[in-house]
Amino acid sequence: MSQERVLAHSNFSLTVARQIVKDHFKPNPLIYWADFLGSYGLGIFCFQKVRGGTMLTPHQGITGELSQVFFFFATCLLFYRCALFIHEVVHHRNGSLPVFRFVWNLLCGIPFLMPSFVYYTHIDHHRRRHYGTDHDGEYLALVKRGPWYIVYYLSWCLVIPAFAVARFLILTPIAWTVPGARAFIHKHASSMVMDPTYIRPLPTRATMRVIYWQEAACFAWCLGIAIVPPVFLGRWPIPFLVHAYAMAVVIVLLNSIRTLGSHRWANSGEEMTFVDQLVDSVNFPNSPLTSELWAPVGCRYHALHHLFPAMPYHHMGKAHQRLMAELPEDSPYRLTVGRSLPAVLMTLWRRSRHGDEPTSRGKRLRIPGRSHRKRPTSVKNT
Repeated sequence: MSQERVLAHSNFSLTVARQIVKDHFKPNPLIYWADFLGSYGLGIFCFQKVRGGTMLTPHQGITGELSQVFFFFATCLLFYRCALFIHEVVHHRNGSLPVFRFVWNLLCGIPFLMPSFVYYTHIDHHRRRHYGTDHDGEYLALVKRGPWYIVYYLSWCLVIPAFAVARFLILTPIAWTVPGARAFIHKHASSMVMDPTYIRPLPTRATMRVIYWQEAACFAWCLGIAIVPPVFLGRWPIPFLVHAYAMAVVIVLLNSIRTLGSHRWANSGEEMTFVDQLVDSVNFPNSPLTSELWAPVGCRYHALHHLFPAMPYHHMGKAHQRLMAELPEDSPYRLTVGRSLPAVLMTLWRRSRHGDEPTSRGKRLRIPGRSHRKRPTSVKNT
């Protein structure tokens, strides 16, 4: 993105913005526990309603009843919410919420085959020198690649569940036993990213210890699913696997659609200024009831999250309201507001057909209540 884009925005002081929301950075453990355990418990209940009993009873298969369809999609939404707590777990891994982090991995990260270590690379997405570059595995220049790549990206939901099983059931013992395999598997098959060409940096020793126990637990879980039903229960887990695969496809697809709406995706790989990174991100403050379904756990305030990555998700709604009320009318933060997910996705699709940038010369995104005839000519990052 060009410097011309930056000059189209007004002054922005990070210090001023932080002062406005200074009392919204302390996590409330009670909210984390109640939200996660409540969603998880309801998810287990709905999951059992779909299968017709607990894990010890035979799966009833597809009955075609409307209630089963309802509970299936309810399970997907609830487990999707549980899964997205990985975002909070990774951003609060240095001393805060240690018990919550362990319990989340035990109940969700391991059984869902998405232990927290696969998302450690998310921190690079927030490094100002990495965002939108080759060092950022969570960014693709979708505007430059055309609509076909958007469809291609969404289609990954069909293979990602199978890849996750292969990563922990097959590649884990290979990483343990084959010389040289560990480094390759870590670089190319150990990250929850959207860029398939991303190469993950090698870990520190402390991180490697976390990876060892988490991938060992995932391997044991996969092995248990494969062995326990035929050996101890006298049946093959085929209905369970079909059910789990269908659920995983829906969850991954929903997350992929959410991801498409979280940024403008116009950068071509060069380093971006902080203000450009902010304006390249999107907030969805409208329709809170529906947006909480497809972007739970603070994900609908993605631009705010890029502004303050350490802000707990339960403070984001009020923090966004304060910023919108107290920042100047010509603040670039106002450019982050998306009208709705369908509107943002339609804009992305249209731009990808032409390869244009969303805010070039101020033509595409307009700051509410502000004339675009007079433009400030300085940007301040503090």
